[in-house]
Amino acid sequence: MNNLRVSRMESGQPEVFASIQGEGPTTGTPTVFLRLGICNLACSWCDTKYTWDWSSYDFSKHVMSMEISSVKEIITSYGLRHLVVTGGEPLLQQNALADLLVSIDDSNLFCEIETNGTLLPNKELINLISQWNVSIKLSNSHNELKHRERPSAIKSFVSLETSYFKFVIVQPTDIPEVLNLVDEYNIPADRVVLMPEGTTGKTVNDRGKWISEICTNHGFRFSSRLHILLWGNKPGR
Repeated sequence: MNNLRVSRMESGQPEVFASIQGEGPTTGTPTVFLRLGICNLACSWCDTKYTWDWSSYDFSKHVMSMEISSVKEIITSYGLRHLVVTGGEPLLQQNALADLLVSIDDSNLFCEIETNGTLLPNKELINLISQWNVSIKLSNSHNELKHRERPSAIKSFVSLETSYFKFVIVQPTDIPEVLNLVDEYNIPADRVVLMPEGTTGKTVNDRGKWISEICTNHGFRFSSRLHILLWGNKPGR
């Protein structure tokens, strides 16, 4: 089995923790989070740059290699049936991730993956995942278009009924971009989630007020960032 490259917290411990899901359709659910290191994009507003920005962070201090059995032991120790795998970009490690989920072997486990939608998931992983949270990046992320929008991957996720498409919104001018993507890829409105970008409660709430109105007008889902409202921008929450 391949090892997993897991984000390391300041305490030196792997970033595997229990909290509540703060975003998307399952907001409020008691959840175990597994944060993986490494990403193939570089979002300007990313709040977990320590998982990929090696010009600002030391890879050896912020990412650790762990055996599948060790990661499984931590996850199962919490006794929760809901797992969210985030990053970084989890699909860069999808073979090892599939090995982990097979090893847990719990038919009652509900597993979500947070992905940027640029990589095709393999068939084994598709069969193991309960929900895909596909966050297609907009121009506000400052990633080049050719890197952030991969049509074959997006079409693959649209074909999966377990996929939701979460767009991070900074300003009203982001909305036409979302509408164009929804139209181009025929994404069902009830699987579109708009979420305010922000790492403070005030920013999240201020942006959330006008974003929620847009969701009402277009039949989209709205997501706040509950963990930011409760605890601020803190790793391991």
